[in-house]
Formats: sequence, structure tokens, C-alpha cells
Amino acid sequence: MKALIHLIIYISACAACPVFAEDSIPNYLDIVQKADEAIKDAHWHEAEELLVRAMRSEPANPGNILLMSNLGMVRYYSGQDSLALQTLNDAHAMAPASVTVLQNRARVLLGMNKSIEAYNDFTSALELDSMLMETRFYHAMLALEQGRDSICMRDIKFMERHDYKNRYTNLAAATYHRLAGNYSEAIPYLSRLLETEKYAEHYAARAMCEMMTGDLNSAATDVAEAISLEPTDGDLYLQRALLQKMRYRPDDAEADGQRAIELGVPEEKVRAMLR
Repeated sequence: MKALIHLIIYISACAACPVFAEDSIPNYLDIVQKADEAIKDAHWHEAEELLVRAMRSEPANPGNILLMSNLGMVRYYSGQDSLALQTLNDAHAMAPASVTVLQNRARVLLGMNKSIEAYNDFTSALELDSMLMETRFYHAMLALEQGRDSICMRDIKFMERHDYKNRYTNLAAATYHRLAGNYSEAIPYLSRLLETEKYAEHYAARAMCEMMTGDLNSAATDVAEAISLEPTDGDLYLQRALLQKMRYRPDDAEADGQRAIELGVPEEKVRAMLR
């Protein structure tokens, strides 16, 4: 009951939002559907107005907690970071056991470079639902960033045990092993990712692991595939320049290095890496 009262007060306080004509007022679900469409089209200002309008039309509707959560994300996407965080703080105060609110607030905190607070929210969300693989991925990566390697590995083992094919499982494991210098162990996870996600970044990551393990032919194939997918990415040409250097092909290395510079990679960086 207290949460409901707070929610009604919150909605009533949104006085800055426009007041719409009272005749032919669409029902709650119609407004929510329009808000969903606006979100899908990234029309953030329109979505914000519609979400507030829906909540004001039925202040006692229990679905308003999720609308508030969506409102927080809409405000975040429109560049209103502080207001987004305050909206999600209010939603969490009203529904502290809402996993959706915790996840969204964690994403906003992460975007605001508040990694410790984001980690705490991801932790709370996992305590409520341990099977959230995307949430566990972020939890693992933030643990790794904070030097909590054992927690990161515990998350990865949990993910492998429960859903080893999940993209976040393989992305987390590949990232951990690459950063730890376990390049040969990272390759199978990247290969599994590439079965369903033919992304240049995955090919480039696998190519780097192959370069570090001496499999230069496979690396050449992967970096060529990455460049075919992202032909204007200068970092990929720099990577291939390094590969050409490792293969004792100085002219090819110079050509790729020059192409990297043309695509925006700082010349001093290229020269330093090819020296």
C-alpha cells in the first residue's frame, strides 16, 4: 500500500509533462502501445510524454512500476542521465524486488561510469534471479575490472554449467582468457560465438589470439574476414600490418600501416607498433 501511495504521488508530481485534451482519451493499454512504438523508433521525447500520460491516466495500475522503469531508460537514452537515475531510484524504492528496475538502473549507472554501484545492482538482481545470463555477464566483467578474478571465474563457470551455448557465456569466457593471456583457451569460445555472430570484432579477437599462439595462417584468414565486414576500420588494417610484420612481409606491413593511417589511426601509434 505504501508503494502504491508513493507511486501515485510520483505520477502527480510530473507536472512538467503536457496535459492532453480530455475528449476521446485513449485507454491505458493504447497509450502504452504507442509508447512502445515510440521507443522502438527511438522517439525518446514522444515516448517520455506517453509513458507519463499512461501512468497519470491510471495512477493505481500496478504495471506503472515497469512503465517507470522504461521511463528511466527513455530519459537515459535521450541524454538525461541524472533524471533517468532519479526515476529508477524512485522505481526501486517503490518495488525493491523488481529485477527489471535493478537491471535498468545498473545499466544507467554503468553508462555514468559508476561501476561499483552498477556491480552492486547486478549482484542484487542475480540474488533475485540467478539465471539472468546477460546480467551475470556484466557482473563477471565488472568483477574482473575490479580485480575480483575469483568472482568473475565463478560467474563464468556458472554460465558454462547452465547455458554453455549462450552468447554471454562465450563472450565472458573469451574476454577473461584473452585478458589473462590464455590465448589458446580463448579461441574455442570465440569460435563458438562466430557460429552465430559473424562480427568483425569476433574475427579480429580470434585473429589476435591466433597471432599470439603462432597460428599465423589462421590469423590471416580471420583478419581478412574482419576487414571484409568492416572495410573502413583502421584498427583492423593495423592488426593486419602487425601480422604482416610477423610473417616477414615488410612491404605488405607498410601498405597496411599506411591504410590504417588514412582511416584515422594516429601515425605515431602505427609507427611505434611497426618499428
